[in-house]
Amino acid sequence: MTETEAPPSSIEVSIERQIATIALKRPQARNAVDDAMRGELVAALDKLAADTAVRAVIVTGRGAAFCAGGDIAGMQQRLEAPAGEIAINGWHRQQRTHRLMATLHDLPKPTIAAVNGAAAGLGCDLALCCDFIIASDAASFIMSYVLRGLIPDGGGMYFLPRRVGLARAKELIFSGRRVDAKEALEIGMADRVVSADRLLTAARDWAEELAQGSAAAIALSKSILNASFETTADAVFAAGSQAQGICYTTREHRESVAAFLAKRPRAAKDPPR
Repeated sequence: MTETEAPPSSIEVSIERQIATIALKRPQARNAVDDAMRGELVAALDKLAADTAVRAVIVTGRGAAFCAGGDIAGMQQRLEAPAGEIAINGWHRQQRTHRLMATLHDLPKPTIAAVNGAAAGLGCDLALCCDFIIASDAASFIMSYVLRGLIPDGGGMYFLPRRVGLARAKELIFSGRRVDAKEALEIGMADRVVSADRLLTAARDWAEELAQGSAAAIALSKSILNASFETTADAVFAAGSQAQGICYTTREHRESVAAFLAKRPRAAKDPPR
């Protein structure tokens, strides 16, 4: 690579039938997240969030792994910094990681992690940040942070208990043990399991099903649901009232009411508004 050439992209974004797929593309590193990939993911998610033609987003990996977590080589470089800089450098890196996870979690569209292989550490957190997880029968999940002397820093301590319960989340985080696809489905860590050759097809079909409704109603519902465990019923009702007021003004609502009264079937795939 010459000085004028840009480094190869570590992700690949494709859009088909209103569904965007983000593929992690560092197979030589088992799709481990380095600084470059982190920045590319944030930029891609910001762009997709603003694209009204995109109704849902799938995150998957190229090669044998979904995502092996944080880049170990990057960890070594971080430890080689002067002692007085390690903590603040780590704080800045944490801020960038939290920006990525918050951007994915708060994306105003349905998100699906299509876990094709190992999802370890930060890779496991990345999957848990999505609204739904569909796993291939070759997938596995491991909260491997403790094996590196670390704590889950990509949202796993928030998202995992909400999927599997507090006690089981503690057991998985404290032990750092591997969970195969079958167990992940049984304990609620994954929502669906399919054969490896059907993973992306099944993920796209599911994404299309989830994205059939009003884009505005889905975005508003998601924003309220994401905060519902941390708030009161009264606050959810209040937020719902405000969101419903917005929905009343959308063309989707107006057209669906008119179609119902005229006894016209709703289009299977209405265009985004």
